Amino acid sequence: MSVCLILLSGISMISCEDYLDKSPDSDISEKDAFGSFNSFQGFIEQMYNCIQDPDKGGAWNRCLFADETLGPSPYPFDQGNYWSNETYFFGHAASPTSLNSRDKRIWENAWYAIRVANLALAKLEEDGLFSGTEEEKNHLKGQALFFRGWFYFEICRFWGGMPYIQKVIDPVEDMFSEEYSRLNFKETALKMAEDFRAAADILPNHWDFSEPGQATKGHNRDRINKFHALGYLGKAYLFAASPMINEEATGNSSFDPELCAKAAQAFGELLQLADETGIYKMQTWETWTDCFWRWNYERPGGTECIMMPTIYDRSRVRWSTTGGMVPSSIGMNSGSSADVPTHNYIKNYAMANGLPIDDPASGYDPNDPWTNREPRFYKDILYDGCQLYNGGRHRNGINPASATGYYYLRYAPLGKDFTVSKAEQLQAYKPYLRLADIYLMYAEALNFSSGGGPNANASNYSLTAVGALNIVRNRAQLPNLAEKYCANKDVFFEEIIRERAVELAFEGQRFDDLRRWNRNYDSRYLEKTAVDFDRGSDGKPINIRERLVIKRAVEQKHNWLPIQTKYTTQYSGFPQNPGW
Repeated sequence: MSVCLILLSGISMISCEDYLDKSPDSDISEKDAFGSFNSFQGFIEQMYNCIQDPDKGGAWNRCLFADETLGPSPYPFDQGNYWSNETYFFGHAASPTSLNSRDKRIWENAWYAIRVANLALAKLEEDGLFSGTEEEKNHLKGQALFFRGWFYFEICRFWGGMPYIQKVIDPVEDMFSEEYSRLNFKETALKMAEDFRAAADILPNHWDFSEPGQATKGHNRDRINKFHALGYLGKAYLFAASPMINEEATGNSSFDPELCAKAAQAFGELLQLADETGIYKMQTWETWTDCFWRWNYERPGGTECIMMPTIYDRSRVRWSTTGGMVPSSIGMNSGSSADVPTHNYIKNYAMANGLPIDDPASGYDPNDPWTNREPRFYKDILYDGCQLYNGGRHRNGINPASATGYYYLRYAPLGKDFTVSKAEQLQAYKPYLRLADIYLMYAEALNFSSGGGPNANASNYSLTAVGALNIVRNRAQLPNLAEKYCANKDVFFEEIIRERAVELAFEGQRFDDLRRWNRNYDSRYLEKTAVDFDRGSDGKPINIRERLVIKRAVEQKHNWLPIQTKYTTQYSGFPQNPGW
């Protein structure tokens, strides 16, 4: 048996399984494990070790389940089969204590971490066990409270409400009590919010500026702090306020204005703190891609990303992230199975003048669809010019390398100098939470608060909803939102939806958004399309046409994923989700 101590050289996510499963004759006492800040933090590290890196659960795994991408063959989710992707993303074959990103799954990791959080909270309150300063105790307790809420959020955003366990369960305990009955999402989210609020009240703004964080100063960027807690406090409230969740709880498919106001308050508190401290701030446009990727094994995230995945193996980027979304001609392992953007999704990108392409004044020409688009389009999307025309190298044969005529660049910055050897040094990760998302959620929450709308602001922060949206737009070199799109809540909301689609493209947010807005089975988001075109004698694209590849099979039951039957048959208080 070994005691897992905090590594002073940085944040190394270590397995501390021995804390939970030590043999009776072990010479490690509970005082050894939980008596000091260092040893107790070693136990806490297990929860960091349970954070999934979304696109590295297998050699490569699908982690975008809405209308964003396509492969050479239909995805099971697109066919209505929500049982399938469990293997590499959601559950099975998980190992919470492993240091291999391919062993990480949401379901098993989250329940394991929730037990660790409950055990940590219990040990902190046990008389005569922990010996340390009040600040050290708050750091430990704040992390445990945050992670309990966060791992519940991870479970519930896919499977819906759950029993909210706040104690260490005895293996022989009776599970047929009301305490272990499933809650709906709103009820569960309100309990998450209690944990996030309590965590925010005691966590430091950043560990580098706290006494317990001095031993690891300069290596604390991933340690949970007040910003993490406030961000997810607002997110829990906003999800609970959203139409699908509200309909489940009350039958009313609209936003809950009271919960929206609470979400806006939490986001306002975070933004005010960011303004005052400068700890987190928006990347400049020139460094925007630092949120997603960096060369030379440098960790991305920059000044904007609040929460990123745990890094288990830097080489998995080359084999998983980039390998699953680059042309096979580069010589990586994608073959013809690259995950590529859909043409329907690319329509969300505005024109350079900031107007959506369906605005008559935008200047959009369907016969010249890639000219004068907004700046994010050119940083995100690889379009014509790379043999993507019909019959070209990447559009030839029954299973073309690109099923839609595009590739995306957010995690694979393709260019003439992109090579396998260079790709081996690339570090690319999907952010869990970044400041741009906070601004957009703040705008959404304000818009649907009581007395809210585009020009409303939170009581604790002066920025209006449209002002928050414009911060994100302006960073992307776009002008302020045109006044006609601020006319009322509904018109403004459509621009929030489009802005989230572009700014947060391919980050795993879209599936959550469409479901919580009750739009996952809306006809506007069902068709996945490709663009076909030929090459004219002058080398320019001609005969440009949109082609339907598949219509997503989605109905109301797909709001929640099905729970594996081995769990729903254990006791009567844990039923299957509706329709499954």
